[in-house]
Amino acid sequence: MAAALLANTLYSLGFVLEKRALTALPEVTIRQPARLLRLVLGSPLWIGGSLALAAGFGAQLVVYRTLPIAAAQGIFVSGLVLLVLLSARLLGEETSGRERYALAAILLALLMVVLSLREGSDTVSQEAPYPLILLVCVPSLAAGLWLYGSAERRARNRHRRPTTGVEYGVAVGLLYGVSSLAIKGVSSHLTTSGIGGAVLDLLSSPYPYLLLFTGVFGLVMSQAALQRCRASLIVPVCTTVTSLFTAVLGTLSFGEALPDEPLRLALRAAGTALAVAVLLTMPKHDPAPQPPAPAKELASP
Repeated sequence: MAAALLANTLYSLGFVLEKRALTALPEVTIRQPARLLRLVLGSPLWIGGSLALAAGFGAQLVVYRTLPIAAAQGIFVSGLVLLVLLSARLLGEETSGRERYALAAILLALLMVVLSLREGSDTVSQEAPYPLILLVCVPSLAAGLWLYGSAERRARNRHRRPTTGVEYGVAVGLLYGVSSLAIKGVSSHLTTSGIGGAVLDLLSSPYPYLLLFTGVFGLVMSQAALQRCRASLIVPVCTTVTSLFTAVLGTLSFGEALPDEPLRLALRAAGTALAVAVLLTMPKHDPAPQPPAPAKELASP
């Protein structure tokens, strides 16, 4: 639990620092990845944010070795509250009433998932068949890249309405969902006795290569999206997609049993359905800025 809360804090702080650094940089795009990396690596504030995210990754490894996947995701998403508070305080971002209701509904949905867990009865699995992992991950990566490309093409339309970043968040969330499964797989190989045996065992699995792919593409895609959109919206959407992906497909892939009691099973299913419904109904566009009202002429005396 302590490691999960630490990961929440580090992830929230890392995203906010990166967003603040990106606002001071020239516009970046995934079509120029080398330029993007050169710009962000030249920003000490961005490097500080990335180090916080890396430390959060380390804390996440500890969590996956001690908690079931669904429980871990429920705790991770609770960090959205901290992220929204930090975004308002440090970035000056404001969320609309509809977006605040949506975030509250997402937190309620993941609370339902957490309530479906029962200490001592939920197993923490360490292994998953490699063909099954690839069957889940490869189409998800393709879907994330396609969705991001579609959002980019619409963003280049000069007549488009301002986007909230929901599509970007879903696309990056799919990549990070695959990354989360890979982290779970890596954590299972860390239990192998002997460093040499653990490394060889890990390199013979698909997990380090999935992490490398999602790390490179996720970095470029997330930074371009984070610069264009509000962190207080795009990160919660990304986190929710990642958590749902990991909790549902990760539970099935790693063979962690679903609740056998009807009430707990209903809570988990209803929480998942509510989170998906909220994502589908979130606003896709920001309201167009209103032109300033014309100044009233002073009446002649």
